[in-house]
Amino acid sequence: MMMKNILTIMITGVAISLSASAQQTMSLTVEKSIEIGLANSKSLHASMMRLEGADARSSEASVARLATLKFGGGYTRLSDVPPFNIGPYPPILTQPVTISSVVLDNYNLRLTLQQPLFTGFRLQRNAEVADFTAQATEKDYTRAKSDLIYDIKTAYWNFYKANEFKRVIDEVVEQMKAHLKDVQSFVAQGIATKNDELRAETQLSSAELTQLDAGNNVQLAMLALNNTIGLPLGTKVEVASTLQGAGASSYDVDQLIRTAYEQRPDLNAMELRVRAGEAGVGLARAGWYPQISLVGDYYYARPNSRIFPTLDAFRNTWDVGINVSMDIWNWGTTIHQTTEAQAQLAQAQDALGQLKDGISLEVTQSYLNFNESQSRIHVAEKGVEQAEENYRITNEKYKSGLVLNSDVLDAEVSVLQAKWNYIQALVDHELADAKLQQATANDLNH
Repeated sequence: MMMKNILTIMITGVAISLSASAQQTMSLTVEKSIEIGLANSKSLHASMMRLEGADARSSEASVARLATLKFGGGYTRLSDVPPFNIGPYPPILTQPVTISSVVLDNYNLRLTLQQPLFTGFRLQRNAEVADFTAQATEKDYTRAKSDLIYDIKTAYWNFYKANEFKRVIDEVVEQMKAHLKDVQSFVAQGIATKNDELRAETQLSSAELTQLDAGNNVQLAMLALNNTIGLPLGTKVEVASTLQGAGASSYDVDQLIRTAYEQRPDLNAMELRVRAGEAGVGLARAGWYPQISLVGDYYYARPNSRIFPTLDAFRNTWDVGINVSMDIWNWGTTIHQTTEAQAQLAQAQDALGQLKDGISLEVTQSYLNFNESQSRIHVAEKGVEQAEENYRITNEKYKSGLVLNSDVLDAEVSVLQAKWNYIQALVDHELADAKLQQATANDLNH
């Protein structure tokens, strides 16, 4: 009985420990979030598998130009037939002579070596297409990684924004509660009216509703972050990174566009697909040329059909030759394939031009948004300073009976709005910077 109680206590302790551990809050920086997200992303893993498949196809196409060695064998049971005899031719040959006996059990082993000599550049162009496609797929993976990094930053800083607004509304609610006490004291002294108290209570109730919404938004933002970085949705996390005011930037938009042209993985991928399209045209044209290959066979058979008379024994023979084949008439198949490849190449070239135009626009827009976000931070900082100072002065005047209760309530709202604008400006600036880094592919260098 005592042992059973001890075991029960131990199991309960372990359960409590695990429960407490599960409820522990995970502190995350934006860098740690990116690390976790990259490791857990199923979409990024799928992109990696596509890359492995493309690399395998490239290797397969490359080795197709090398010699192949194949082995084959078989067994055949034949129906019985009379042996090949001559005679008798008396008086010289009084009895029939068997020239070739019948072997009913046939065994055949064959080793074939084949080396392509000339395929109209088919194998070379096919290898080039596969190689360029594999390189483009690698760039696709890099782009997917860049997009995921941006999504993680967006989710992280939105979670930060939700937490900061919750902190601000908590502070404002406490200020409103303190002001309500002052109003209630003035009402008791006959200095303020009951209507002033009701207005203060109404504004406090409204702020408390906003506080509830802010708390809910924190939970929603945390769920979004957990989902983006691949953590269980119930994981409790807190932000460990902070945002500072914007510093001076020395970005040059023309240089940013040039950097994007050099580094953007989606642009690099499209350039490689254009090169694959060029190789594809050469591959289609290979149908105009003959196909030449060197072939060698080694036979080990019982009986060996090349040895006469037939013997019920294993014998080896070999042969070496050159095979040549060429399409004489295929109803224009080669012409149609070439036209199709040229059309696909033209589409890839047009897509490349469109992508370059889109990148120029995206980088320019990101650059302008980034500069605007810097200016908004400076304006929002001044707005917070002015709103806090206005609230301080107004609150002091109200206590001295120099201003109305409505003036204090307006000042409280102004403080809340100014602080919210500042938080929004900080996060918008961070996201604008993240977008600019993504647009120029600089996020992959960090």
